[in-house]
Amino acid sequence: MKINNNFPVLIEAFFTDRLMRQRQVSPNTIASYRDSFCLLFKFAKQRLNKEPSTLLIEDLDAAFIGAFLNHIENDRGNCARSRNVRLAAIHSFFKYIALRDPIHSALIQRVLAIPTKKYERKPIDFLTKPEIEALLAAPDQSTWNGRRDSTLLYLTIQTGLRVSELIGLTCKDIVLDSGAHVRCKGKGRKDRCTPLRKELVAALRRWLKERSDQLDAPLFPNARGGFLSRDGVGYLLAKHVAVASQRCQSIQKKRISPHVLRHTTAMELLQHGVDITVIALWLGHESPETTQVYVQADMKMKEKALAKTTPVNVKPGRYQPDDKLLAFLKSL
Repeated sequence: MKINNNFPVLIEAFFTDRLMRQRQVSPNTIASYRDSFCLLFKFAKQRLNKEPSTLLIEDLDAAFIGAFLNHIENDRGNCARSRNVRLAAIHSFFKYIALRDPIHSALIQRVLAIPTKKYERKPIDFLTKPEIEALLAAPDQSTWNGRRDSTLLYLTIQTGLRVSELIGLTCKDIVLDSGAHVRCKGKGRKDRCTPLRKELVAALRRWLKERSDQLDAPLFPNARGGFLSRDGVGYLLAKHVAVASQRCQSIQKKRISPHVLRHTTAMELLQHGVDITVIALWLGHESPETTQVYVQADMKMKEKALAKTTPVNVKPGRYQPDDKLLAFLKSL
């Protein structure tokens, strides 16, 4: 049976067969790839004056893809990281059609050879202890929204859940018996359990008692009782950051997003001596290498390392052992 490998069929098969059925990627990945191709088709309409359904694979050669990536950065004002996200979607599609349509292998290889762009990595933002306390004190506990937001912020800062994991929580995902923990489905559809401190357990117990809802109901519902959106979490965080900045002025110098709360969790663990591999498991990272960014951001660790060095203009002294009695006491 001859397979119809025209471009619209390949695009549809890429999303329904490759991404959804074979790889079973998350809805977030589907949405990201969809947006990438919508931008690509819009650019093709302007540059080639062709509708998406009339495009040919030959139209999407390396020169055209390169022009599209330049358009993403220069005309749309996106950063290099956004450019790389769009290129990753295109690369994934061309790897797929390399198997379905090998007649275009030369064109496909040239597109796959387009490299990702390096970009400047800025130091991560995270909250200090006083800033955490100011943020957690910001919600008005006398209102339902305030109690919801307070519990949500407390849970986020202690567990380091991603926004996608947080807004997908239901009441049954919270286990408050012996070995209290929260269950979530993380990146890559991996199930993860994160333990809870007793103070957070008490806060969640009060909130669940107030919810008194079905187990499948959202843990942190919106005003209509449905799941909060990413924008909803961003909105409530910005509202409480504005209040917290009046109590703690150092917050005004930081751009605080939900992901900054995740960074805060990692830095809290790191500064309390938790091994970096454990932090990677806690946050659900694929590799401990991803967690290295927190080591680079921890100024206290760098200051301790500096304190162990000898200044260049100081004559090194000779080691003098402690008194035997003091050495014994220090060894205890």
